[in-house]
Amino acid sequence: MDSYNSFKVAQKQVVEGARLLNLDEATIEHLKWPQREFKFTLPVKMDKGGIKIFHAYRIQYNFARGPAKGGIRFHPDETVDTIRALAAWMTWKTAVVDLPLGGGKGGVVCDPRIMSERELENLSRAYIRAVADAIGIDKDIPAPDVYTNPQTMAWMMDEYETIIRRHQPGVLTDKPTPIGGTEGRRDATSRGGVITVREACKVLGVDPTGKFAIQGFGNAGQRAALLHHELLGGGKLVSVCDSRGGIYNEDGFDSKELVMHKLKTGSVLNFPGSKAIPRDSVLELDVDVLYPAALENSISKKNADNIKARIICELANGPTTPEADLILYKKGLHVIPDILASAGGVIVSYFEMVQDNYSFFWEEETVHNRLDQKITKAFHTVQEAIREKNVHPRLAAMMVGVARVAEACKLRGWV
Repeated sequence: MDSYNSFKVAQKQVVEGARLLNLDEATIEHLKWPQREFKFTLPVKMDKGGIKIFHAYRIQYNFARGPAKGGIRFHPDETVDTIRALAAWMTWKTAVVDLPLGGGKGGVVCDPRIMSERELENLSRAYIRAVADAIGIDKDIPAPDVYTNPQTMAWMMDEYETIIRRHQPGVLTDKPTPIGGTEGRRDATSRGGVITVREACKVLGVDPTGKFAIQGFGNAGQRAALLHHELLGGGKLVSVCDSRGGIYNEDGFDSKELVMHKLKTGSVLNFPGSKAIPRDSVLELDVDVLYPAALENSISKKNADNIKARIICELANGPTTPEADLILYKKGLHVIPDILASAGGVIVSYFEMVQDNYSFFWEEETVHNRLDQKITKAFHTVQEAIREKNVHPRLAAMMVGVARVAEACKLRGWV
């Protein structure tokens, strides 16, 4: 995997898109940087009686189109530049799918895998005590991310409501449904991605019931496997991989049985009827659709020439490097970029905010239909930009997002 400073990559993407839009230098410089950054030190009581100090961040990248929106990560390798980049990408993501939101991101430097549930709750509450003045339904609405989940959001919402002394469930999204979460959130990211694949198959003339492969078989990968069959009317899942290795079967796997095997054993390896293959070789198989749903920078200049999938749907954040984007584009392969492909999660998080704000909740079918409408429209807006500007899909999506944010900044008189 190539090593990149993700924030420098994010800034480069902004500049490239902004120059093609003929934006002025002041606007470009404004869009290259977060509007607000917070750094905290969190003292947390540990189970053995001591106090441990954790370093934490919240970055609010842009407010021009609405309050900041983005997840909170608990990760041992978190850095301020990683969070800046993710906050930037959230800004363009919410704009690409035309939500009245900006972008933000948060993180705590910790290893939740070696922490108890009580320690994680103490840390979650400490984070909210530190950031409470900076978040709110009209300021910044966090959500889960790496190593955080609906339970984390429940603790954080409770701490926030304790501080402000009133009920305000919409301050955090992806909560458990009994306390203000929405139906349809669990599979929203994967569902949105598969819907964009459905639309790409129509545009490119690709058989949606052909062969597909998934790199990464966590929540997003597992749900993509199930939804690909459901939403595209079939398809043959011939290969998947996880952190322990890859498996292959030319005749295809039963997705439901494979998901059950993964949940039961912790890995896709040793699934009946499968042949073990190197993990990274999943990316290079001759398939119609590839879902990178694992690590950033998985497709780089080192392996881009070997990629054969007609459609590459990025369910992971940043799985394709800038150099690889150009190689794939020249080969005629279509990348559905992460700021579009994985936007289903933030779309349904927005739906959760709306439902929380007027205390009326929709049926799951309504959530699915509205997600489909929103992300389908966004896909075709990006397709239009690809045709008009004659650029690769990621740059087209960036141009759509950057143009919308820049317009809001100018209307406000900021630049």
